[in-house]
Amino acid sequence: MALHISEVTLLHGKFPTREHYPFSLPLLQQTDSLSFETPVTLFAGENGTGKSTMLEALARACRIHIWRYQGGARHKYNPYEEMLHRCLKVNWTGVPVPGAFFGSEIFKDFTLLLDEWASTDPGQLKYFGGESLVSKSHGESMMSYFRSRYAIKGLYLLDEPETALSPRSQLDLMKIIRENSEAGHAQFIITTHSPILL
Repeated sequence: MALHISEVTLLHGKFPTREHYPFSLPLLQQTDSLSFETPVTLFAGENGTGKSTMLEALARACRIHIWRYQGGARHKYNPYEEMLHRCLKVNWTGVPVPGAFFGSEIFKDFTLLLDEWASTDPGQLKYFGGESLVSKSHGESMMSYFRSRYAIKGLYLLDEPETALSPRSQLDLMKIIRENSEAGHAQFIITTHSPILL
């Protein structure tokens, strides 16, 4: 059983504000810590409760990069949105491990970057199914990513992975998560609305 992190403590004294998002969320104001006792943890709840916000902050606190396109102007920028990770204390069970953040909304950004890397280093593709993810449908490229990436030891954070997946693919993803968590090398923390994954 792989538990790379066992607990995340919210450092309320470091909150820069309690009136502005995300620090105004009840999830953050009423929670002192999150415990992880199994290799698969699911965050479920209504929209706007802070599941994805917490998952992204956890990724940053664990030094897991979020592959998001940074271009374009941001007209409504909230400076507090990217501060939450500084208010989290992660309790690793051993040496910190690498990991990956998956969000179906930003996955296309990642696939385009991977194609750019592969143009100069084709060997990169072997870690993602052996071929360009751009040449497949969104759902197929996601499944190829899940199969290859999660075979590697790590901490994996998935934000609503069911978004572009058929019910059959969601069952396949559930199998991939189960097999890799039971193999003892992978820990998964997942936000979801999917009855299939829940």
